[in-house]
Amino acid sequence: MSKEELILKAQTRKECGKKSNAKLRLKGSIPAVIYGHKKEPQSVVLNEHDFAEVLHYGKKLMDLEIDGKPDKFLLKEIQYDHLGKKMIHADFVRVDLSEKVTIQVPLVFKGTAQGTTEGGVIEEHLDSIEVECTVTEIPESIDVSIKTLKIGDFMHVKDIVLPQGVTLVTNPELLLIACKEPVEVVEPSLEAAAIEPTSPEVITERKPKEGE
Repeated sequence: MSKEELILKAQTRKECGKKSNAKLRLKGSIPAVIYGHKKEPQSVVLNEHDFAEVLHYGKKLMDLEIDGKPDKFLLKEIQYDHLGKKMIHADFVRVDLSEKVTIQVPLVFKGTAQGTTEGGVIEEHLDSIEVECTVTEIPESIDVSIKTLKIGDFMHVKDIVLPQGVTLVTNPELLLIACKEPVEVVEPSLEAAAIEPTSPEVITERKPKEGE
């Protein structure tokens, strides 16, 4: 499936519930729900392999062909099993292509920080930010260049250069990434290691004197 052919086929799901969902997953399918725009939620079923292929491209606005009728839907959430590996459920939202939505977008840190060549350590505080934009302008990810960071330098969310048409929702003052001095590990000296620990004083019970 090429990027231009990312049309995910789905079928209306009549049977719902834990047992029905378990049977679908055994057959390589994933149950999903479509909701929003003041319409009744619609239960559908997707092919797990095809869905994984579409996710590979990082698209959030997806073309779903439900019972032969194509439309665009926004991927809202994917649920995974307790190991966090296998997809078990997905939620989609009906959208108007002209409306704006608030969505979480992953960050990709680009380059090697200058400070790391001097022994500095990069400390990442966020791996995604929340933005607002129309559904047709949702970025798959946002690149952040960290090449110029020296030891002691840091960046806030407000320092991110956003794509055109994308507005920041996350608090701009939040710390994004920092280049810190390496933590020095102090090892005990040989002399200190050679000193044997003294045994604690043992306090014995006082013996009573005669006449007590």
